[in-house]
Amino acid sequence: MANGHPTTNIPSQSSVVHPDGYITRVRDEQSFERDEKSYAAKADVEAASNPPISSDDASDIIFHTEREIATHVISVNDDPTLNPWTFRAFFLGLSLSAFGGSLAEIYYFKPQTVGVSLMFLAIVSYVLGIAMETFIPRHGLFRYLNPHPFNKKENAFIIIMASAAGTSALATEVLAVQRLYYNITPNAAASILLLFSSQLLGYGISGVLRSTLVYPSKMLYPSILPLMSMLDIFFRDGANTRRRLNVFYLVFGAIFIWELFPEWIFPLLTGLSIFCLAAPNNAAVSRVFGGSNGNEGLGLLSISFDWQYIGAGGPLVIPLKAQLSSFRVIGYILCMVVFVAVYYNNIWESQHFPFLSQLLFYENGTVYDQSLILDSNYGVDPTLLAEQGLPYYAGTWVIYLLATNLGLAATFTHLLLWNRDDLRSAWSWASPTKLRSQWQQFSWQNVKWKFWTNDGIREQPSGDEDMDPHYVQMLKYPDIPNSWYCATFVVSFVVALVVIYNSDSTLPWWGFVISVLLATVFIVFLGALYAIAGIGPSIQTFVQLIAGYLYPGKPMANMYFVLYSSTTLLLRDLKIGQYAKLPPRATFTAQIIGTLLGAVLNYVLMNSIIDSQREILLSVQGTNIWSGQQPQQYNSQAIIWGGLSHELFSASMRYQWVSWSYLVGLAVPVPFWLVHRYWPLLRADYLYTPIICLFISFLSTGINSTVLAYFVIAFISQWWIRTRYPRWFQTHNYLVSAALDGGTQVMVFILSFAVQGAPGTARPFPAWWGANQGGNYDHCLYLQ
Repeated sequence: MANGHPTTNIPSQSSVVHPDGYITRVRDEQSFERDEKSYAAKADVEAASNPPISSDDASDIIFHTEREIATHVISVNDDPTLNPWTFRAFFLGLSLSAFGGSLAEIYYFKPQTVGVSLMFLAIVSYVLGIAMETFIPRHGLFRYLNPHPFNKKENAFIIIMASAAGTSALATEVLAVQRLYYNITPNAAASILLLFSSQLLGYGISGVLRSTLVYPSKMLYPSILPLMSMLDIFFRDGANTRRRLNVFYLVFGAIFIWELFPEWIFPLLTGLSIFCLAAPNNAAVSRVFGGSNGNEGLGLLSISFDWQYIGAGGPLVIPLKAQLSSFRVIGYILCMVVFVAVYYNNIWESQHFPFLSQLLFYENGTVYDQSLILDSNYGVDPTLLAEQGLPYYAGTWVIYLLATNLGLAATFTHLLLWNRDDLRSAWSWASPTKLRSQWQQFSWQNVKWKFWTNDGIREQPSGDEDMDPHYVQMLKYPDIPNSWYCATFVVSFVVALVVIYNSDSTLPWWGFVISVLLATVFIVFLGALYAIAGIGPSIQTFVQLIAGYLYPGKPMANMYFVLYSSTTLLLRDLKIGQYAKLPPRATFTAQIIGTLLGAVLNYVLMNSIIDSQREILLSVQGTNIWSGQQPQQYNSQAIIWGGLSHELFSASMRYQWVSWSYLVGLAVPVPFWLVHRYWPLLRADYLYTPIICLFISFLSTGINSTVLAYFVIAFISQWWIRTRYPRWFQTHNYLVSAALDGGTQVMVFILSFAVQGAPGTARPFPAWWGANQGGNYDHCLYLQ
């Protein structure tokens, strides 16, 4: 999302691990000469959340490849006697999956996109696992509950299960839109099957492709390096780790109590603006300086004290250079300038509509009633459309669509220009020679049709220096046969077909097949992109464009097409299993259980929140607690692309540049690559154009009062503490970050059910100056 503080990680040719945990680029003469010859130097962007390194002489280690990073930052050693199949692992895995699945759906209806903290799940599972090891006796029947000391593989098993559950299923977005905007309430069985099929369909595809997208060293998954490094430290240095956890407990408790104030008692702390207090009745001030409520304003110079939103972008874990690098700064400044310019120059009739919004409007600024243009089959009726007129977007949301398309297209061109060697290496398996060799070696006699009897034992290759050392260690364990993933895919495919024909999807069977084929293509390319570079661009608008031209006039079909084309990627969790040397069948079990449990909890919480907060979810702005911005955008884009793509996005139409932006985006990186090719000393490779494009829409939705606090905290942590107290930074920084996330998320979870109305009636704190319940909490003018 636009306000999620995205980070980008580009694999570098040569890296140094510093004592404070940073992996940075080494620019010696030889590497620079290679860059000049290849004209493809890569951007110097550090991996997000670079891991702490405990070695005192780590600054002398120079890493030239992803393989060296993965084998030095993460332990390659494995103890096959460690057992993950314990009551303790299942109990904690299910408990944290229930917490993560519920919290993920609560966050789906928040004004700003926030994810469940994986680092927090890792640390709290470690703490609870050690507690069970300590307090449960090991004699008699209790020995089955506490058979041995809590180990790293149990911890990884719990993390993977909770991680699989801790993501809001995309199918809940379809179900939420149906309830909010179509007055359709699918029966519970159909809804649950829709959730299961959409989640597991992508899992089946991803599993079959794991030999390409997970096993190789090139598939580094930089975002999980700090997690795996932390687990190594926990189980290598247990006594010291437990002493450090005292800091975790202290910070966790302090932020847990503190969040009661901005979340309930004193919501003005979400965004304090001197300008709003000085000019509370000025509309321009509200648009530019307001930001305590969802879709209020740009939040310029506002100060936030709410870690729920400040911490969403990871200010304590993302290196300062990545946070303050030129592409972020340029994109953020452009966002301010472009939004204000579009609105006050009345481009696309912007002044007729709210400054920030994801809804559709009539030309006079009232909210568009989509039910008045739909027939009984939920298709767009041309006669009714002529009576109502074409809908409009808020100008800033048009910029969001433009910027998203620019960024997606620019990403592919950028990778082809700057990272083509990485891509070529990653896809060497698909060369005609290797594919021909594999086909020649294939024999139907070797196919094990009784896939459930496959023992999964793999051959132990010898002398293959190109094989990833972590994967080599995994060969001793029975693998998950591809037939298991194929069976998962086939069952999900059949269930999905049954669901779409027994619901109001309006998606034909051939359209569903096309969506699955697109999902496979996207998993292949975007999965590799995320694994190599840590980039996960949104493809929603692109898929909606395709669906809009395949099924014109059918917004419901558009939503289902997007659902099955954007299937969940669970590749990251497979890589966690490989790095932790967790037996593949344990990883498979954890992912399946977590995915299914999380989907059920997503469904239950979605219905509860919609029942209790329906009016707020349908409103333009929402509150600083609840917002319908995500289902609003999903629905409005389904109507626009699914029903009116020809009328609005084709050549010479009102929003034609949203479509043309794909072609423009493909060309954006080229000038910078040419500049670096002929004038390398200008360092044009430092300008990461896809992120510049994406940041042009950085403030298009959500609570924007957190930006200043985010960068101040990032500066304190990543520069002041890192340079003046490096040892403390190394040993405590990531624990403090996880404690802040964890304490906040537990309090948000409790308040959501206790007073904020997730299960029923909300109980807001009595109105006072710090809790302006009748308007914006920062006292800026409330605009509709």
